[in-house]
This record gives sequence, C-alpha cells and structure tokens, in this order.
Amino acid sequence: MKKDIHPKYNQAEVTCACGNTFTTGSVLKSINVEICSECHPFYSGKEKVIDTAGRVEKFNKKREMAVPKKEKKTRAKKEKED
Repeated sequence: MKKDIHPKYNQAEVTCACGNTFTTGSVLKSINVEICSECHPFYSGKEKVIDTAGRVEKFNKKREMAVPKKEKKTRAKKEKED
C-alpha cells in the first residue's frame, strides 16, 4: 500500500435531530442526521410524519381534485347513454 493516500479513520459522533447521539467509525469527525434508529418508525414502532415542503398536503389536494373528475366522467357516460 502507498503511504499517505488513505484518509484518516476517526471515531465520529453521530447526532440525530431527535437528540440521540452515538459513536461510530468514519473519516468525518462529526455527522448530523435527520433520522436514527431511535426515532425511525420501523425500529421504534411509532408513526411519525415527516413532511418536507408540504408534500402530504399537496398529495391530499391532488387526491381531492381527482374525485370530481371521476364523477364528471361517469356523468358524461350516463348522458351519452340517454
């Protein structure tokens, strides 16, 4: 192996947005994460909605708009049949 080409491997402190901290090995000295095993719904069993930029509201709005379109199609078919 060549000398001085590999990054130095350190003990890194990982800090989650929930406040949980733990140490791991990394080339970085500190790591900030949004979700860890303590607050992730799969591991914790708690449901937590993480909404970035209103995605949930945007989806619900599109879903509400889709219902009237479906009703319009069925009304148009009924009118053609009559």
